[in-house]
Amino acid sequence: MRSERERLSGEAEDEIDLFELIEGLWKKKLLIITVAVAVFGASLAYALLATPIYEAKVFVQPPSHNDIAPLNYGRGGKSELKPFTARYVSGIYLRVLQSESLRREFFRKYYIPSLSENRRSDSQDSLYSEFKRLLTLGAVNKDTPDRFFVMAQLPDPRRAAEWVSRYVEMAGDHAKAEIIKDARVEAMVKADNLEQLVKASRESARKQREDRIAQLTEALRVARSVGLDKPPIISYGPSSEVSADMNGTLTYMRGSKALLAEVENLRNRTSDDPFIDGLRENQELMNFYRSLQIDSAVVQVYRQDGALESPDRPVKPNRLMIVALGSILGLALGVGLALASFLWQLRTRRVLNDIGIKP
Repeated sequence: MRSERERLSGEAEDEIDLFELIEGLWKKKLLIITVAVAVFGASLAYALLATPIYEAKVFVQPPSHNDIAPLNYGRGGKSELKPFTARYVSGIYLRVLQSESLRREFFRKYYIPSLSENRRSDSQDSLYSEFKRLLTLGAVNKDTPDRFFVMAQLPDPRRAAEWVSRYVEMAGDHAKAEIIKDARVEAMVKADNLEQLVKASRESARKQREDRIAQLTEALRVARSVGLDKPPIISYGPSSEVSADMNGTLTYMRGSKALLAEVENLRNRTSDDPFIDGLRENQELMNFYRSLQIDSAVVQVYRQDGALESPDRPVKPNRLMIVALGSILGLALGVGLALASFLWQLRTRRVLNDIGIKP
């Protein structure tokens, strides 16, 4: 076993003197400078040669009541059709905006044609993943969940602005078509209900006319059986109440001539429409909802917050930051390599001293 003196002597030898370390690193200054300059040059070259990326962003928010006013034509009030609200319309638009089907459609219609022939033959899944990184969207913040942004980061600033503009417009067209279709379907259902109401009113009037003919025919037989051609003239006495209302069981008192004329008139009637209360109004409403058309050009399902302009300054790469980080990293790497080299030489020298070989 080693004595205590030898052990303490070995530990003292294992310790590295600070001045010795600084001196050793100074001797490796050429290595440090070479590595630092190399990394700095690489970062500078990357910063200068990297393709600049431009960012275009557009913000969208719910439409105003005036924007969706054409959708509510013929709705509300007594129509039993619930009016569209700006919040409801905005909800449909944001759902379409975030839908996978819209992204896939935009991917096929705009992203794929922008690629070279060689790139188009690559895996569609990998291309789609790349596309999703280039075109992103989301809520601006939690406080305004109905305010969204669409952002594109591309080497071409004009294409970036064009992409975000077309994407929000495509979402607007799809949402608008869906809402107008729903409004049209509801209008047709309303028209069908009114048509059924008109048919029911006509059928009810026809049956009432038949019932009236049956009642008058029976009264006519009674009047003929008693030989009453004309209604009697009653001018005084308690029977004056009889002349006031010759209906029901007293209908025969109108006389056979009047009863026969009314029966013939009812039998020869070609249409009961003029005698049905509210029929014309229901027919007008039916025709209105049946022919209701909504001009999509005057409907807006979203509002763009601010103007969209082509970006004129790239967001990537950040040349100053890249060069600064390259300088720091190069210096740190150079010092690290110099330190490793110094420690290796120191260890080698001590091992040789231990075995009695002078380096």
